[in-house]
Amino acid sequence: MKIICIGRNYADHIEELHNERPESPIIFSKPPSAILPEGNVFEIPEWTNNVHHEIEIVVKINQRAKNLSPEEAEHIFEEYTLGIDFTARDLQSKLKAKGLPWETAKGFDGSAPLGSLFLSKKEVPLTDLNFSLNKNGQPQQVGNTKMMIWKINELIAHISKFFTLEEGDLIFTGTPAGVSQVTEGDILDAFIEDQQILRLQVK
Repeated sequence: MKIICIGRNYADHIEELHNERPESPIIFSKPPSAILPEGNVFEIPEWTNNVHHEIEIVVKINQRAKNLSPEEAEHIFEEYTLGIDFTARDLQSKLKAKGLPWETAKGFDGSAPLGSLFLSKKEVPLTDLNFSLNKNGQPQQVGNTKMMIWKINELIAHISKFFTLEEGDLIFTGTPAGVSQVTEGDILDAFIEDQQILRLQVK
């Protein structure tokens, strides 16, 4: 199982971090150990002082595929959920300044919590879908899939040029604006429309 992530797929998030808009999707990955077991708390690593939450739509691949068109990509996933791409922003900034890869700032243990259930795209379509994250009961991130620079089928097709996709692979599709630092004691609640998908305590 692979965890493939997309960076800078929402214009408002690009602006809030003062990044350049990419010409094609930015791909990075997290190892399987980044998945946070359901019901666990997220522990801030001792080596960072600035971890940010990034709420994202996460799709699950259901068959092996390679070199897909966007039209073909529609047919290799049926389910999706929410996930948080926790990012050690202080470490990421240092790595970016040196032109180095982001993996240690993005792929550390527990940095990819997933929602407690997956939804069917046939029952709840992804074309105009609201999702959000509250921190300590207050709205923090609010997004809609219409805001994506590259739509999900386009992302899957692009990824499949470089990596063979396999059943069970997870794709994090990017985060909207509103990312912020988490601190000990924070409670994070994530929603698709009005349905709660994820609740997490920060330790």
